[in-house]
Amino acid sequence: MARIDASPTTEQLQDLLLESPGFTEFLLGLVTISASMLGGRERVLCAITVERDGGPSTVASSTEKARRLDEKQYAFDDGPCLTALRHRHRVLIDDLQGNGRWAGYARAVHGEGIRSVLAVPIQTDPSSRAALNCYAYAPGTFDDAMTVAVEEHAETISKTLRLALRLHVPEPYPEHLRSALQSRAVVDAAISLIMLHNRCGRDRAMELLQIAARDSNRRLHEIATDILHTSSPPGPTPPSGSSTSSRAPDE
Repeated sequence: MARIDASPTTEQLQDLLLESPGFTEFLLGLVTISASMLGGRERVLCAITVERDGGPSTVASSTEKARRLDEKQYAFDDGPCLTALRHRHRVLIDDLQGNGRWAGYARAVHGEGIRSVLAVPIQTDPSSRAALNCYAYAPGTFDDAMTVAVEEHAETISKTLRLALRLHVPEPYPEHLRSALQSRAVVDAAISLIMLHNRCGRDRAMELLQIAARDSNRRLHEIATDILHTSSPPGPTPPSGSSTSSRAPDE
């Protein structure tokens, strides 16, 4: 069953767009919020893929594993998420290992342990295409209620995504800048998740992230990575000098 009590409001999505320094950072924040919101009894990994005319594809993933699952599809130039994006219709796979249509892809990702896949298109302007890709470990995770929740979420975020596509032109960065940009995007995505969970502004979210880093004697990027992997952002500083700790990241 999807957890929908933390659905982002239009105002929160607009704040994410306004506070993101670039399209990559915005998309990473959006996919992180999506994974946090849709996770319930069964953990869900998410990725968002955007293709637009005149620019490279942009992909953001809630975890490293979700990124690998998407990249395997690009290697085949075929797969559930690419089909949903290019043909603009939902693709639901109850059990990837028993699905003949995607047998090659299933063999390629067998070691990842993923069994259920749901990919839904996100409505965009005619010059672009986008899809929300969801992965789960158990077969049959995406029942009717969960599928409806994912489709409704895709509809909720579509308007803000269209605005982002209009505001941010494609950004082809030199190779030596991509690592630094990705590191910045991870921190920005963690800040977005803290803002959503604590219903606070960007300055307060950054303060909470800095407190967590200080109390655990770790770098901001390390704390941000843990937050994205566990979807467990820090809250207000507890009383009586209690410190904030980070859980170990999931695979």
